[in-house]
Amino acid sequence: VFLSSIRPPRNAPAPADSTDSTPKPRGRPLYDVPYMFEAREFLRKKLIGKKVNVQVDYIQPANNNFPEKTCCTVTISGINVGEALVGKGLATVVRYRMEDDQRSEHYDELLAAEARAQKKGVGLHSKKEAPIHRVADVSGDLNKCKQFLPFLQRAGKTEAIVEFVASGSRVRLYLPKETCLTTFLISGIECPRGARPLPGGQMSQSEPYGDEALQFTKEMCLQREVEVRVETMDKGGNFIGWLFVDNTNLSVALVEEGLAKVHFTAERSNYYKQLQIAEENAKRNRRNLWKDYQEVTEVEEVVEDNTERNVSYKSVVVTEVTADLKFFAQLVDNGPQLENLMEQLRQDMTANPPLPGAYTPKRNDMCAAKFSQDSEWYRAKVERVDGSKVTVLFIDYGNKEQTTATSLATLPASFQSLAPQATEYCLACVALPPDEDFKNDAEDAFYDEIANRQLNMNVEYKVGGLEYVSLVNPETKEDVAQKLVSSGFLLAERRREKRLAKLVSDYVKAQEKAKTARENMWRYGDFTEDDAKEFGYSR
Repeated sequence: VFLSSIRPPRNAPAPADSTDSTPKPRGRPLYDVPYMFEAREFLRKKLIGKKVNVQVDYIQPANNNFPEKTCCTVTISGINVGEALVGKGLATVVRYRMEDDQRSEHYDELLAAEARAQKKGVGLHSKKEAPIHRVADVSGDLNKCKQFLPFLQRAGKTEAIVEFVASGSRVRLYLPKETCLTTFLISGIECPRGARPLPGGQMSQSEPYGDEALQFTKEMCLQREVEVRVETMDKGGNFIGWLFVDNTNLSVALVEEGLAKVHFTAERSNYYKQLQIAEENAKRNRRNLWKDYQEVTEVEEVVEDNTERNVSYKSVVVTEVTADLKFFAQLVDNGPQLENLMEQLRQDMTANPPLPGAYTPKRNDMCAAKFSQDSEWYRAKVERVDGSKVTVLFIDYGNKEQTTATSLATLPASFQSLAPQATEYCLACVALPPDEDFKNDAEDAFYDEIANRQLNMNVEYKVGGLEYVSLVNPETKEDVAQKLVSSGFLLAERRREKRLAKLVSDYVKAQEKAKTARENMWRYGDFTEDDAKEFGYSR
């Protein structure tokens, strides 16, 4: 809403005969326009977190690319906020034509307040020089951030004002003592991203609970005075640390609400135990991200540690690539049998078309599902039912889709005897980099290397029932993991089994080669050694 019949501070118009064509830097009205910052601070301190009464006076229609405005009189404890703002000399009253009755119901009081401010010579009506706010914007400026970092680290907790919330774990801060603006990343958590604008006016898709995390952080922090403890900075020129609102740790609050997960970097912090307890509470209460959480005791199965590695390659086709180096694959030898089953299923569904709405999906049910991309029927398993929306897993391919009950049908018993043909695996003896950007690059490279390809696969070990495998391209004879490690996308994992010693050694050598060549994640040097503290990494 907008305050009725008042106008915020403005810059003085440039002289008509001005010939200065020098390009000026991008303006920041809040700090550059005289008394704009004082006006904002007056409203922020008076209104944020308080209950107010709002009375709509009029609606100003859209005009000259300006959107429609709802103009209101806002009162708090009987005080008209607009009148108080004008009385402080931090706003002026709009003048109307005689026939224009779209104005505040308290227009006369606003004029009287402006007259008092003019008489006192306060704010915009003062003859003194307007206050100047020289604010340094260090967001994304690596050199400036490096200059500020030691002072902020030594200061411990620093006072700040949250100017903008970009996501649940990314905010823009104004530091009054340092008179600087900076982007601040919340430490110790992994928080889903909300929808955000992309080039061309499009919006990116929100990650699950990303918008909820954004709203939670907004309600808790936006325009409030907070304290931050800066720990480090990232390579993009953003500070990383902990943020406190009224002594409440935002990281802990997000985790406890089930809107973030504990990140491995929190292990070396003083707040790790609090975060662990918060995450356990969120899991126990099935909050948001943990809505479908089922407690599973993961036991690593160490098969007999043969001195010799057992190599028995099977030919597979990768049908789906998921997160964290996991993927689904089919055995090539079973291909004809699956094709025959799919043909019979579609013939059966054509001969006996299901009645739309006759099937009621239940979680873990086997069913027939129509895939949206080709409108063909496939075997599927119901993973989640949320009102009219149903999430299914296509058990012979590994991909998931959200659909409706009208696109599902009962799967005849004759088509349930064949075991699911897509099995989930994970790439062995390697790990993703800890940095989010490099992790995304690694997952993209992994996808490009294996998606929809026929490869030779060997099972190396199991963890919690999941088979970890090595993959070899049958044409080039290249080990997929070794290629990605040598290209600087993945990290070699130093497993201790003797039978894997040769494989691990090859991966480690490939990693050293990537470091020397400064490939991808190593482009800024070895972050596992000298740069660990600077960029916030740990082994």
